[in-house]
Amino acid sequence: MEILAFLEKNWQSLAWSAGILAGVIVAALLLRAVVFWGLRKVAHRKGSVVGASLLKHGQQPTHWIFPLLAVLVILPGLPLPHELMTVLEHAAGLGLIAACAWLAVLVIEIVSDMVAGRYRIDVEDNLMARRVQTQFQMLHRIAMVVVIVVALSVALMTFPAIKHIGMSILASAGLASLIVGMAMKGTLSNLVAGVQIAFAQPFRVEDAVVIDGEWGWIEEIGMMYVVVRIWDLRRLVVPLSYFLDHSFQNWTRTSADLLGHCYIYTDYTVPVDELRAELRRICESTPLWNKKVCVLQVSDAFQNTLQLRALMDARNSGEAWDLRCYVREKLVDFLQKKYPGSLPRYRAEVETLIQAHAAQDGDPEPRRTAAPQLPGENGRRNATQPA
Repeated sequence: MEILAFLEKNWQSLAWSAGILAGVIVAALLLRAVVFWGLRKVAHRKGSVVGASLLKHGQQPTHWIFPLLAVLVILPGLPLPHELMTVLEHAAGLGLIAACAWLAVLVIEIVSDMVAGRYRIDVEDNLMARRVQTQFQMLHRIAMVVVIVVALSVALMTFPAIKHIGMSILASAGLASLIVGMAMKGTLSNLVAGVQIAFAQPFRVEDAVVIDGEWGWIEEIGMMYVVVRIWDLRRLVVPLSYFLDHSFQNWTRTSADLLGHCYIYTDYTVPVDELRAELRRICESTPLWNKKVCVLQVSDAFQNTLQLRALMDARNSGEAWDLRCYVREKLVDFLQKKYPGSLPRYRAEVETLIQAHAAQDGDPEPRRTAAPQLPGENGRRNATQPA
């Protein structure tokens, strides 16, 4: 009954205020449409990263920010009763807090796009870009969490009955951190590890790494984990805290170029100088080679074979692997075609039974010409028989 009486008493002012609010909201939405139309024209004509990012991330929040600002501006001048005015101002204030938080997120996203556009990782020399993007990815996630926590605290503080909850979220951060830290030790250790990795940077996005025998690239650095893209397109998900407690290989820590090597095992008769010249010809015939290092060395000598090491350089880890396989294949092909006798061989002196001489001399036992046999040889083989 009280509500009906209130409406009968103030229906004219309510209708007039509702009409004004509706007109203001429509005008704000029209203004927003005009602003984004002009922004779209400028972004398409000049190719602005900021304009394109604002168009991408600003569509949703501005649907609320423009009308809320218009309502807050016009609300004090409306002929509304004090009680209703208080409720509407509180509701508009809550909406504005949420819109401001959304606007802060929008700014963070725009800055993120600017950083991504300024420091691109899809170019050949991307060491600095990967360093900056790795740091900013962690800061981006931390900033998002801070904005949400602060916005929620401020919103709760607008309610007198639960104002202390919002204040406690901000003022009791130390005690809350202690309690949450005891319950979420593993989670917080990953968060702390993420901050340390962002600034110390033992690895960056698209670094080539070897973790637990798996070779791949850092694809994503999250708040709790790192995703490694393995060479066969599998994904290895590793907690951030792992990198603080375990060692791992980073092939692109200071630069992307790498040295690749392959081993060839040959006979002692191999012409090393000619094989060295062939290695140079092979390297010069492929774009995988970085044109700085091309060396062939006798790295070891075993009982039956020589170990030759071919050392080449490449621009990145993927090309280094391809170059190693290519050089190994071509060197073996060269030996097969030009110097087949230089491939690995076993040499042995074989015991020979001369039954004819034994029969003529009348020996009770056949004569044998004994010679030492290679260790592990159980059968009889012809001299210098290829392995």
